[in-house]
Amino acid sequence: MVSKKLVVVTGASSGIGEKVARQFSAAGHPLLLLSRRLERMQALELPETLCRKVDVTQRDQLLAAVKEAEELYGPVDCLVNNAGLMQLGSAHEQDTAQWDAMIDVNLKGLLYGIHAVVGSMRARKSGTIINVSSVAGIKGFPNHMAYCGTKFGVHGLSETLREEVADDNVRVIVVAPGAVETELLGHTTKEEIIAGYEGWKDSIGGALAAQDIADCVHFAYKLPQNVCVRELVVAATRQQP
Repeated sequence: MVSKKLVVVTGASSGIGEKVARQFSAAGHPLLLLSRRLERMQALELPETLCRKVDVTQRDQLLAAVKEAEELYGPVDCLVNNAGLMQLGSAHEQDTAQWDAMIDVNLKGLLYGIHAVVGSMRARKSGTIINVSSVAGIKGFPNHMAYCGTKFGVHGLSETLREEVADDNVRVIVVAPGAVETELLGHTTKEEIIAGYEGWKDSIGGALAAQDIADCVHFAYKLPQNVCVRELVVAATRQQP
């Protein structure tokens, strides 16, 4: 008998998503873990966990996985929209295919996740959607134009969704990290940009750990349902921008 409610985590095969999955599992929640790397999720060996190879840009895949998990564990109580893509480059040089990819993952993938769960949450008058954004959704950075555009979009759609669902007792939370040690930077293809980013991280004494963000996600979720941390912006103490 499942005692706690179902949590869905996208981008769960590494980094923040993996740490979020481990933390919710340790707290006793059944999980649906989604990413394109099935073996990495299965290797976590978490109890009461359904792992599915899902590309969040493919809405049908996402809907099918949610339906399967809900048949096993009951309705989704929390969606952690964590899957993301960061490809940095200057506006006049960056391959526009990278812009398309970031829009598809960071915005459309997030919207598909919301669409899969929000109707049921509103009907049940309970639920939490946690969208993982970035400090780059609050201010601009050089070589981040398209990435910032998608993350500003996460903040905008989250604020609008919150206004739609608040009367139904559904929480919408944005967690916006600064620099975090994950695989995200590996999506960038220009070596000089990567080197500059790594040098900047060294100059501030290093980035946050993925566990730091998982702690923030779990903190915001476990507050009473009538308490909504609308936005949680977290960065290394020495990170100024």
